[in-house]
Amino acid sequence: MLGHYVFFSLHDSSQAAIDALVDSGVGLLAPLAGIVSFGMGPRTADLSRAVNDLHFDVGLQIVFTDREAHDRYQELPEHLQFIEQNKENWSQIRVFDIDLPDQPPSSSQT
Repeated sequence: MLGHYVFFSLHDSSQAAIDALVDSGVGLLAPLAGIVSFGMGPRTADLSRAVNDLHFDVGLQIVFTDREAHDRYQELPEHLQFIEQNKENWSQIRVFDIDLPDQPPSSSQT
């Protein structure tokens, strides 16, 4: 599996602009093939410990079945439409991609 994490900093970081970006992402990106897990939302404002990165407004987390699904996603019309609809308000985006195990580690509960 492949984890794809995107952090958006916005020119207009009003609640309306944040909601518009999240709504666009959920509507266009969440239902796409090859996605195991999807999540998108605003930064959690009250988590502001010294280790928290506070320099973004919206986060996107997608787990793909594999690298090929990620690569197909990059060229899908819905993904390109999402970028086109929203890029004017992005002051910065940061993308982090990581390899994930195909099976989650087992956990023992005591």
